[in-house]
Amino acid sequence: MSDIPNDAMAETSSILPYDFVKQNNIFGIDNNGEIKIYSTSELSFDIHQELLRYIGKSFEVEICNSEELNNLITANFSVISQNSELSEELKDNFDLKTFAGTISATEDLLSGSNDAPIIKLINGILSQAIKLRASDIHFEPYEDSLSVRYRIDGILQEVISQDPRLTPLIIARLKVISKLDISERRLPQDGRVSLSLGDKNVDVRVSTLPSTYGERIVLRLLDKQSAQININDLGLPQIILSTYKKSLSESEGIILVTGPTGSGKTTTLYAGLRDLSDSSQNILTVEDPIEYTLKGIGQTQVNQKTGYSFATGLRAMLRQDPDVVMVGEIRDTETAQIAIQASLTGHLVLSTVHTNSAVGAITRLRDMGIESFLISSSLKTVISQRLVRRLCDSCKVKTTINKDIADLFGLKHNLEVYDHVGCDDCNGTGYKGRIAVAECVNVDKTIKDMIHNEKSENEINEYVFKNTPSINSSCSNLLIEGITSCDELIRSNNIKEDAFV
Repeated sequence: MSDIPNDAMAETSSILPYDFVKQNNIFGIDNNGEIKIYSTSELSFDIHQELLRYIGKSFEVEICNSEELNNLITANFSVISQNSELSEELKDNFDLKTFAGTISATEDLLSGSNDAPIIKLINGILSQAIKLRASDIHFEPYEDSLSVRYRIDGILQEVISQDPRLTPLIIARLKVISKLDISERRLPQDGRVSLSLGDKNVDVRVSTLPSTYGERIVLRLLDKQSAQININDLGLPQIILSTYKKSLSESEGIILVTGPTGSGKTTTLYAGLRDLSDSSQNILTVEDPIEYTLKGIGQTQVNQKTGYSFATGLRAMLRQDPDVVMVGEIRDTETAQIAIQASLTGHLVLSTVHTNSAVGAITRLRDMGIESFLISSSLKTVISQRLVRRLCDSCKVKTTINKDIADLFGLKHNLEVYDHVGCDDCNGTGYKGRIAVAECVNVDKTIKDMIHNEKSENEINEYVFKNTPSINSSCSNLLIEGITSCDELIRSNNIKEDAFV
C-alpha cells in the first residue's frame, strides 16, 4: 500500500466523473500524460474495462488507504473554494425558484459529467438563506421529491422541491463541503464549514441522519456577528437587564437562562460572558456543541462517543482554577450537583435549563433530586425568555381583538390590535424579525426562604410577579403596542386552540 503523493493532493480536477468516483471509491489523475488510478483495493475486471473504455489508454493503479482517498476526493470535488466564498453572481438578482425549476434530472447531469448546475443550486440555496436571515436549512428526501426548507424567525418554510433523482448528488455535495465521509450512509454524521457572502461570515453546522429515501441533512447557520452582541443590545427589559448585570458582578452563585429551543438562551449567556471577559478572570465553558468562539474565553466541547459529558467537562474545569464557568445545559442530576457545588465554593456558574418559566427552573432542579436548601443557597438569578415574531410594518392591518383572546391575556374587549397579512417585503409571511420577551426571578431573602421551605411554584410565582413583569404581561404589551399579533402570542406561548372553546 502506497501513500498518495502531495502533487496528487494538490490537483484541482479529476479525470473521472464524480458519481463514478463515489460509487467505486476510486480516483484518477492525469500527471503530464501519465494516468494514475488510486483505489483502496484491486480493481475488478468490469471496472478495469470500463476505465480503459472511458480513458482510452493504459493506466497505473496505486493502492492507498481509505482515509487518504476520502481526503483526496473531498479536496478535488469541493463545491466551495478554499476560502469558502460563495459565488459573487448569486449576490444580486438571483431567483432561486426560477433557477431550481430549470434543473431536471437529465442523463447528462446524472452521469456526473456536468456538476455545475448542482454546484450553483447549492450555492444559491446557501446564499438565499443567508440573505433571508434563515437559522437552519433542511434537505429532506421523500419518495417523489427532495424538499428544501428554511427556518426563518423560528418557522419552517419550503423554498424549493426538486426531482428525487437529484437527491444523492445534492446530499453528496453537501457532505463534501462539510468534510464528511461521503461513503458512509448508514450512520449519522456531524460536520462544520465556514462560509462568506460578501462581508458576511457564517459558520455552518452540518448534521446528517439516515432515512427511508436517503440521508436528511440539516444545516444550522451561525452568524458570527451574533457572538459579538453587546449585553445592552439583547432587547431585555431594563429591570431584567439590571438584575442580570448585578448577578454577573457576583463572585459566586448560579445564573440560569431558561426557555424553549431557539429562544436565544445561548446568545444571552454569550453576551454575559463577553461583558465579564477581561484579563483579570479565568472564564471557561463546556458546550454541546460550541456555537461561537469567544476571544479570551476557554471553550471545550462535549463528546458523548468518548464519554466526555457535561459532568466530566465541568469536573475537569474546576481543576483549571476558573473564576467563571458556563455549562451549556444542565441535563442531569450529576451535572446539576457539580454546578451547585462549584457555585458554593467560590465560582460564578452560568447555564441553561429547558423549562417554560423562570420559577419552573426551581421545580426542575428539585425534580433532579437537588435538595431545596442547596438550591436556595446557590441560585442567584433565573431569566426565562422566548422570541416572538414582529409584525411586518409594510402590511400589518388593524383589527378588533377576539373576546376569548382578550380574556386569555387580561385585555379590554374591543381593543384595537394589529394582524398579519403578508407582502413581498416579508416574503408573504406577515412577519419580519423577532423580539425577545422575558421574565426574571431575582432570588432575594424571601424567595430563598420560600425555596428552602419548599413552597409551590404557584406561591413563588405570586410573590415574584407582584412588582416585576411576567412573560404573559410582556406579551400583552407587545400586542397593545402593535408589535406582534394574537396568533403569534398563542403560538409562542404554546396555547392550544381548544383553550377558547
